[in-house]
Amino acid sequence: MSASSESGRTATLASGATGAPAAPATRPALGFWQIWNMSFGFLGIQFGWGLQMANMSPIYKYLGASDSQIPILWLAAPLTGFIVQPIIGAMSDRTWGSLGRRRPYFLVGAILSSLALIAMPNSSTLWMAAGLLWILDASINVSMEPFRAFVADKLPEKQRGTGFAMQCFFIGVGAVIAGLLPYMLREWFHVSSDTDGANAIPPNVKISFYIGAAAFLAAVLWTIFSTGEYPPDDLEAFRKQKSRSGGLAHLMREIPSALREMPSNMRRLAAVQFFTWLGLFCMWLHFSNAVPVVFGTSDKDSPLFK
Repeated sequence: MSASSESGRTATLASGATGAPAAPATRPALGFWQIWNMSFGFLGIQFGWGLQMANMSPIYKYLGASDSQIPILWLAAPLTGFIVQPIIGAMSDRTWGSLGRRRPYFLVGAILSSLALIAMPNSSTLWMAAGLLWILDASINVSMEPFRAFVADKLPEKQRGTGFAMQCFFIGVGAVIAGLLPYMLREWFHVSSDTDGANAIPPNVKISFYIGAAAFLAAVLWTIFSTGEYPPDDLEAFRKQKSRSGGLAHLMREIPSALREMPSNMRRLAAVQFFTWLGLFCMWLHFSNAVPVVFGTSDKDSPLFK
Protein backbone atom coordinates (compact mmCIF):
# COMPACT_ATOMS: atom_id res chain seq x y z
CA MET A 1 0.00 0.00 0.00
CA SER A 2 1.39 3.42 -0.93
CA ALA A 3 2.06 6.11 1.65
CA SER A 4 -0.69 8.29 0.19
CA SER A 5 -3.21 5.44 0.34
CA GLU A 6 -2.29 4.72 3.96
CA SER A 7 -2.69 8.41 4.82
CA GLY A 8 -6.13 8.46 3.20
CA ARG A 9 -7.13 5.30 5.07
CA THR A 10 -6.07 6.82 8.40
CA ALA A 11 -8.06 9.98 7.70
CA THR A 12 -11.13 7.91 6.82
CA LEU A 13 -10.82 5.93 10.04
CA ALA A 14 -10.44 9.16 11.99
CA SER A 15 -13.60 10.48 10.39
CA GLY A 16 -15.54 7.35 11.21
CA ALA A 17 -14.34 7.29 14.80
CA THR A 18 -15.12 10.92 15.57
CA GLY A 19 -17.96 11.87 13.25
CA ALA A 20 -15.83 14.75 11.91
CA PRO A 21 -14.89 15.16 8.25
CA ALA A 22 -11.39 13.97 7.43
CA ALA A 23 -8.81 16.73 7.19
CA PRO A 24 -8.20 17.67 3.55
CA ALA A 25 -4.65 18.06 2.26
CA THR A 26 -5.40 21.75 1.69
CA ARG A 27 -8.17 23.64 3.47
CA PRO A 28 -11.10 24.37 1.16
CA ALA A 29 -12.27 27.97 0.86
CA LEU A 30 -15.30 28.75 3.02
CA GLY A 31 -18.26 30.93 2.15
CA PHE A 32 -19.16 34.20 3.88
CA TRP A 33 -21.74 32.68 6.23
CA GLN A 34 -19.42 29.83 7.17
CA ILE A 35 -16.75 32.35 8.20
CA TRP A 36 -19.49 34.35 9.97
CA ASN A 37 -20.57 31.29 11.95
CA MET A 38 -17.06 30.24 12.97
CA SER A 39 -16.32 33.79 14.19
CA PHE A 40 -19.68 34.53 15.82
CA GLY A 41 -18.50 33.30 19.22
CA PHE A 42 -16.20 36.31 19.39
CA LEU A 43 -19.29 38.51 19.76
CA GLY A 44 -19.99 36.78 23.07
CA ILE A 45 -16.36 36.87 24.17
CA GLN A 46 -16.26 40.61 23.57
CA PHE A 47 -19.43 41.04 25.62
CA GLY A 48 -17.42 39.69 28.53
CA TRP A 49 -14.41 41.93 27.85
CA GLY A 50 -16.56 44.99 27.11
CA LEU A 51 -18.62 44.75 30.29
CA GLN A 52 -15.47 44.22 32.31
CA MET A 53 -13.53 47.12 30.78
CA ALA A 54 -16.40 49.60 31.03
CA ASN A 55 -17.69 48.69 34.48
CA MET A 56 -15.04 47.13 36.72
CA SER A 57 -13.48 50.41 37.89
CA PRO A 58 -16.90 51.87 38.77
CA ILE A 59 -17.87 48.59 40.50
CA TYR A 60 -14.74 48.85 42.60
CA LYS A 61 -15.67 52.46 43.39
CA TYR A 62 -19.23 51.48 44.32
CA LEU A 63 -17.74 48.94 46.73
CA GLY A 64 -15.58 51.58 48.39
CA ALA A 65 -12.22 51.43 46.58
CA SER A 66 -10.05 54.53 46.48
CA ASP A 67 -8.55 55.74 43.20
CA SER A 68 -5.10 54.56 44.36
CA GLN A 69 -6.42 51.00 44.87
CA ILE A 70 -7.87 50.61 41.36
CA PRO A 71 -4.62 49.59 39.57
CA ILE A 72 -3.84 46.87 42.12
CA LEU A 73 -7.40 45.53 41.97
CA TRP A 74 -7.08 45.35 38.17
CA LEU A 75 -3.87 43.32 38.31
CA ALA A 76 -5.84 40.13 37.64
CA ALA A 77 -6.49 41.06 34.02
CA PRO A 78 -2.93 41.16 32.62
CA LEU A 79 -1.60 38.51 34.96
CA THR A 80 -4.17 35.86 34.10
CA GLY A 81 -3.75 36.50 30.37
CA PHE A 82 0.02 36.25 30.72
CA ILE A 83 -0.29 32.85 32.43
CA VAL A 84 -3.42 31.30 30.92
CA GLN A 85 -3.14 32.15 27.21
CA PRO A 86 0.09 30.27 26.35
CA ILE A 87 -0.93 27.26 28.45
CA ILE A 88 -4.39 26.99 26.90
CA GLY A 89 -2.96 27.53 23.41
CA ALA A 90 -0.49 24.67 23.85
CA MET A 91 -3.11 22.40 25.45
CA SER A 92 -5.63 22.93 22.66
CA ASP A 93 -2.95 22.06 20.08
CA ARG A 94 -2.78 18.61 21.73
CA THR A 95 -6.51 18.04 22.14
CA TRP A 96 -8.81 15.89 20.04
CA GLY A 97 -12.15 14.48 21.17
CA SER A 98 -15.83 14.29 20.33
CA LEU A 99 -16.07 18.09 20.20
CA GLY A 100 -12.84 18.46 18.25
CA ARG A 101 -9.73 20.43 19.15
CA ARG A 102 -10.74 24.00 19.96
CA ARG A 103 -14.46 23.72 20.71
CA PRO A 104 -14.05 22.01 24.13
CA TYR A 105 -12.18 25.11 25.28
CA PHE A 106 -14.78 27.42 23.74
CA LEU A 107 -17.48 25.63 25.74
CA VAL A 108 -15.71 25.36 29.10
CA GLY A 109 -14.56 28.98 28.95
CA ALA A 110 -18.04 30.21 27.99
CA ILE A 111 -19.76 28.36 30.84
CA LEU A 112 -17.27 29.58 33.46
CA SER A 113 -17.30 33.14 32.08
CA SER A 114 -21.10 33.28 32.11
CA LEU A 115 -21.22 32.14 35.73
CA ALA A 116 -18.61 34.75 36.69
CA LEU A 117 -20.55 37.48 34.83
CA ILE A 118 -23.69 36.57 36.79
CA ALA A 119 -21.83 36.59 40.11
CA MET A 120 -19.76 39.75 39.52
CA PRO A 121 -22.47 42.45 39.98
CA ASN A 122 -23.64 40.68 43.14
CA SER A 123 -20.27 41.22 44.81
CA SER A 124 -20.67 42.55 48.33
CA THR A 125 -17.02 43.28 49.08
CA LEU A 126 -13.93 44.44 47.23
CA TRP A 127 -12.10 41.14 47.72
CA MET A 128 -15.07 39.26 46.26
CA ALA A 129 -15.14 41.46 43.14
CA ALA A 130 -11.36 41.18 42.72
CA GLY A 131 -11.49 37.38 43.08
CA LEU A 132 -14.30 37.12 40.54
CA LEU A 133 -12.30 39.29 38.13
CA TRP A 134 -9.47 36.72 38.30
CA ILE A 135 -11.96 33.94 37.53
CA LEU A 136 -13.65 35.93 34.76
CA ASP A 137 -10.37 36.86 33.08
CA ALA A 138 -9.03 33.33 33.21
CA SER A 139 -12.31 31.94 31.84
CA ILE A 140 -12.53 34.44 28.97
CA ASN A 141 -8.95 33.60 28.01
CA VAL A 142 -9.81 29.88 27.95
CA SER A 143 -12.43 30.64 25.27
CA MET A 144 -10.58 33.35 23.40
CA GLU A 145 -7.12 31.90 22.83
CA PRO A 146 -8.29 28.83 20.81
CA PHE A 147 -10.50 31.12 18.69
CA ARG A 148 -7.35 32.69 17.26
CA ALA A 149 -5.98 29.28 16.26
CA PHE A 150 -9.41 28.32 14.87
CA VAL A 151 -8.80 30.58 11.87
CA ALA A 152 -5.64 28.70 10.86
CA ASP A 153 -7.35 25.36 11.53
CA LYS A 154 -10.33 26.05 9.29
CA LEU A 155 -9.26 28.45 6.55
CA PRO A 156 -6.77 28.29 3.69
CA GLU A 157 -3.99 30.84 3.92
CA LYS A 158 -5.59 33.18 1.37
CA GLN A 159 -8.73 33.50 3.56
CA ARG A 160 -7.07 33.92 6.95
CA GLY A 161 -7.06 37.69 6.65
CA THR A 162 -10.81 37.53 6.08
CA GLY A 163 -11.20 35.26 9.10
CA PHE A 164 -9.32 37.64 11.40
CA ALA A 165 -11.20 40.62 9.94
CA MET A 166 -14.49 38.91 10.76
CA GLN A 167 -13.30 38.33 14.32
CA CYS A 168 -12.39 42.02 14.55
CA PHE A 169 -15.86 42.95 13.31
CA PHE A 170 -17.49 40.96 16.12
CA ILE A 171 -14.99 42.39 18.62
CA GLY A 172 -16.09 45.90 17.66
CA VAL A 173 -19.81 45.13 17.69
CA GLY A 174 -19.60 43.33 21.02
CA ALA A 175 -17.58 46.10 22.65
CA VAL A 176 -19.98 48.83 21.53
CA ILE A 177 -23.14 47.00 22.66
CA ALA A 178 -21.61 45.90 25.97
CA GLY A 179 -20.42 49.42 26.72
CA LEU A 180 -23.85 50.91 25.94
CA LEU A 181 -25.92 48.34 27.84
CA PRO A 182 -26.16 50.14 31.23
CA TYR A 183 -27.02 53.40 29.44
CA MET A 184 -29.63 51.75 27.19
CA LEU A 185 -31.28 50.00 30.13
CA ARG A 186 -31.52 53.26 32.06
CA GLU A 187 -32.58 55.56 29.21
CA TRP A 188 -34.70 53.26 27.06
CA PHE A 189 -36.11 50.80 29.58
CA HIS A 190 -36.03 53.00 32.70
CA VAL A 191 -34.04 50.53 34.77
CA SER A 192 -32.82 52.29 37.90
CA SER A 193 -29.21 53.34 38.32
CA ASP A 194 -29.67 54.05 42.05
CA THR A 195 -27.86 52.26 44.83
CA ASP A 196 -28.67 51.66 48.47
CA GLY A 197 -27.17 49.86 51.43
CA ALA A 198 -28.40 46.45 50.30
CA ASN A 199 -27.44 46.96 46.65
CA ALA A 200 -24.02 48.54 46.29
CA ILE A 201 -24.10 48.09 42.50
CA PRO A 202 -26.88 49.74 40.42
CA PRO A 203 -29.63 47.51 38.94
CA ASN A 204 -28.90 48.62 35.37
CA VAL A 205 -25.29 47.43 35.74
CA LYS A 206 -26.43 44.12 37.27
CA ILE A 207 -28.87 43.42 34.45
CA SER A 208 -26.20 44.34 31.87
CA PHE A 209 -23.96 41.61 33.28
CA TYR A 210 -26.82 39.09 33.20
CA ILE A 211 -27.50 39.94 29.54
CA GLY A 212 -23.78 39.67 28.84
CA ALA A 213 -23.65 36.21 30.43
CA ALA A 214 -26.50 34.99 28.22
CA ALA A 215 -24.99 36.58 25.10
CA PHE A 216 -21.56 35.09 25.81
CA LEU A 217 -22.86 31.55 26.17
CA ALA A 218 -25.33 31.80 23.27
CA ALA A 219 -22.78 33.20 20.80
CA VAL A 220 -20.16 30.57 21.64
CA LEU A 221 -22.74 27.78 21.42
CA TRP A 222 -23.71 29.10 17.97
CA THR A 223 -20.14 28.61 16.75
CA ILE A 224 -19.81 25.21 18.45
CA PHE A 225 -22.96 23.80 16.83
CA SER A 226 -22.64 25.50 13.43
CA THR A 227 -18.95 24.81 12.74
CA GLY A 228 -17.14 21.48 12.70
CA GLU A 229 -13.42 20.79 12.95
CA TYR A 230 -11.00 18.72 10.90
CA PRO A 231 -9.28 15.88 12.77
CA PRO A 232 -5.48 15.54 12.67
CA ASP A 233 -4.13 14.26 9.36
CA ASP A 234 -2.87 11.11 11.09
CA LEU A 235 -4.87 10.54 14.26
CA GLU A 236 -2.76 7.63 15.50
CA ALA A 237 0.48 9.59 15.10
CA PHE A 238 -1.18 12.55 16.82
CA ARG A 239 -2.10 10.39 19.82
CA LYS A 240 1.41 8.96 20.06
CA GLN A 241 2.92 12.44 19.92
CA LYS A 242 0.46 13.63 22.58
CA SER A 243 1.41 10.77 24.91
CA ARG A 244 5.11 11.63 24.53
CA SER A 245 4.69 15.36 25.03
CA GLY A 246 1.78 15.56 27.44
CA GLY A 247 1.72 17.05 30.91
CA LEU A 248 1.96 20.56 32.28
CA ALA A 249 5.73 20.32 32.83
CA HIS A 250 6.32 19.67 29.11
CA LEU A 251 4.03 22.56 28.18
CA MET A 252 5.93 24.92 30.45
CA ARG A 253 9.22 23.85 28.85
CA GLU A 254 7.80 24.31 25.37
CA ILE A 255 6.73 27.94 25.85
CA PRO A 256 10.30 29.37 26.26
CA SER A 257 11.37 27.26 23.28
CA ALA A 258 8.56 28.71 21.16
CA LEU A 259 9.62 32.23 22.17
CA ARG A 260 13.23 31.53 21.13
CA GLU A 261 12.09 30.21 17.74
CA MET A 262 9.68 33.08 17.08
CA PRO A 263 10.02 34.46 13.53
CA SER A 264 11.65 37.89 13.21
CA ASN A 265 8.42 39.54 12.02
CA MET A 266 6.64 38.34 15.14
CA ARG A 267 9.46 39.66 17.34
CA ARG A 268 9.01 43.13 15.82
CA LEU A 269 5.26 42.89 16.25
CA ALA A 270 5.73 41.85 19.90
CA ALA A 271 7.60 45.10 20.60
CA VAL A 272 4.78 47.11 19.03
CA GLN A 273 2.18 45.21 21.08
CA PHE A 274 4.15 45.75 24.29
CA PHE A 275 4.20 49.53 23.99
CA THR A 276 0.64 49.70 22.63
CA TRP A 277 -0.73 47.82 25.63
CA LEU A 278 1.01 50.18 28.05
CA GLY A 279 -1.24 52.95 26.76
CA LEU A 280 -4.36 50.84 26.33
CA PHE A 281 -4.26 49.47 29.83
CA CYS A 282 -3.76 52.90 31.41
CA MET A 283 -6.81 54.07 29.47
CA TRP A 284 -8.97 51.10 30.50
CA LEU A 285 -8.03 51.38 34.16
CA HIS A 286 -8.51 55.10 34.62
CA PHE A 287 -10.86 56.34 31.90
CA SER A 288 -14.13 55.52 33.68
CA ASN A 289 -12.86 57.18 36.85
CA ALA A 290 -11.29 60.19 35.14
CA VAL A 291 -14.33 61.22 33.12
CA PRO A 292 -16.62 61.93 36.13
CA VAL A 293 -13.84 63.98 37.74
CA VAL A 294 -13.34 65.98 34.54
CA PHE A 295 -17.07 66.70 34.48
CA GLY A 296 -17.14 67.81 38.09
CA THR A 297 -17.65 64.95 40.55
CA SER A 298 -15.90 62.06 42.27
CA ASP A 299 -18.98 61.15 44.35
CA LYS A 300 -20.14 57.68 43.31
CA ASP A 301 -23.67 58.42 44.58
CA SER A 302 -24.15 61.53 42.48
CA PRO A 303 -26.27 61.49 39.28
CA LEU A 304 -23.33 62.93 37.34
CA PHE A 305 -21.06 60.01 38.28
CA LYS A 306 -23.71 57.52 37.14
